[in-house]
Amino acid sequence: MSGAVNPPRPRNEPVLGYAPGSAERASLKAALAAMAGETVDIPAVVGGKEIRSGTTHDVVSPHDHRRVLARSHQADAATIQAAIQSSREAWRDWSATRFEDRAAVFLKAADLLAGPWRARVNAATMLGQSKTAFQAEIDSACELIDFWRFNVQFAERLYQEQPESAPLTWNRMDHRPLEGFVYAITPFNFTAIGGNLPTAPALMGNVAIWKPSHTALLSNYYVFKVLEEAGLPPGVINFLPGESVQVSNALLADRSLGGIHFTGSTAVFHTLWRTVGENLAGYLSYPRIVGETGGKDFVLAHPSADVDALVVGLVRGAYEYQGQKCSAASRAYVPASLWPKVKERMLAMIAEIRMGDVTDFRNFMGAVIDRRAFDRLAGYLARAKQDPGVTILAGGGAKADTGYFVEPTLIQVEDPRYRTMCEELFGPVLTAYVYPDARWTETLALVDQTSPYALTGAVFARDRRALAEAEAVLRYSAGNFYLNDKPTGAVVGQQPFGGARASGTNDKAGSILNLVRWTSPRSIKETFVPPQDYRYPFMGAE
Repeated sequence: MSGAVNPPRPRNEPVLGYAPGSAERASLKAALAAMAGETVDIPAVVGGKEIRSGTTHDVVSPHDHRRVLARSHQADAATIQAAIQSSREAWRDWSATRFEDRAAVFLKAADLLAGPWRARVNAATMLGQSKTAFQAEIDSACELIDFWRFNVQFAERLYQEQPESAPLTWNRMDHRPLEGFVYAITPFNFTAIGGNLPTAPALMGNVAIWKPSHTALLSNYYVFKVLEEAGLPPGVINFLPGESVQVSNALLADRSLGGIHFTGSTAVFHTLWRTVGENLAGYLSYPRIVGETGGKDFVLAHPSADVDALVVGLVRGAYEYQGQKCSAASRAYVPASLWPKVKERMLAMIAEIRMGDVTDFRNFMGAVIDRRAFDRLAGYLARAKQDPGVTILAGGGAKADTGYFVEPTLIQVEDPRYRTMCEELFGPVLTAYVYPDARWTETLALVDQTSPYALTGAVFARDRRALAEAEAVLRYSAGNFYLNDKPTGAVVGQQPFGGARASGTNDKAGSILNLVRWTSPRSIKETFVPPQDYRYPFMGAE
């Protein structure tokens, strides 16, 4: 860093409403129409050069799986090795580039996404990941813009973290990038995460190899194009679609692996961590491992809860984006005194939910991401219909003839440890357990002990003592904890996101804490007037 650079102060990007007659609605509709006839050819991009292996993967719309949106070239062994070599070469210049020059790239990318690229990236997210206009807007536009702008502020704060100096000396902290490349493995469900995982390390002077999810390739490719237009030098981030195991085996075996930035399943994260451990002796440095995995996120209602607020929190928390958020409400604990009203109002709301093609703006839900997700969810629902003590109150249906549609489903169970109360489903399925009002304290312990995850959770109550008790007992149950609000919708700069236990390393994307992980500090002491005599005063004669 070359002194104070005073980058623009960030503010959260305003969420556009897309109401009928609005300019943003017309722009998004035009982008959707323009993309309707396209089949995009997506290459790997290594060192700024597009590489087409000829082995392609079809990217389809989840809500219309006959529609091929893109064909992505899968990186072969030579391309993967080229990406590693390109990263090594780019590191030499990028790691020495001034902070203000690095920051300018991502600030420009944020402005490009906020302006001319907004409709196209949002439309790609809608078509490729089956998000509604609103869900795409808060993700692929607003959150990613916020990541890029706020990360610059966080980085500036980090660079200003400097030690004290004693007389005749000057102490400095050199916040160096890691030696080697960061392997960024990104998920299907948030375009913003796809953009943030490689760029947060890159802002700090690192280089990254970006392995996007094959089911989010269309939007992720356009995000990469935004970065290119913003002036990101070739090789700083290499874009590497490909077969996950092949890519990971090559990158994790390389001496230059400096870190992993991951969002995905707990099982995959375990495998990555285990492989790094097995290869530990071969690395230049101990790799930094940062991961956000899954959740079995809870909503707990106290007898004093506001029923209307609770019901809206449950419906939005469980069914927005088909429940395919790591933070989605998946298990609910409702007191018996409130359950009749809660049940009645939830069933009425669920009955009104429209599900279908997301280009029809009247729909609240689209499709789940692919056949594998559909089959897994359909299996849970089929089992629930047969199990004693389980009642499907709403939904329960699943059809995959045109798209991978799973109905918004509400299940009531007698056993609070039934599998849908414990296991991550990642779909529009909410399981409710009705507890006796007098067992509030016992239910707090039940919530804490039921799931291995600890990502998000919400408590609804008007009784302040109940909120305080829940906050204390559930202190380690959720990395993002909500009082009288749904457990989804974390905003960069407002609610840094991440959880612990089986939910990940809790390194808080959207905060300075995440950027700390991508630096390797060096302490520098400069002595202006060095001593000229080895002897100390105490050694003098009496």
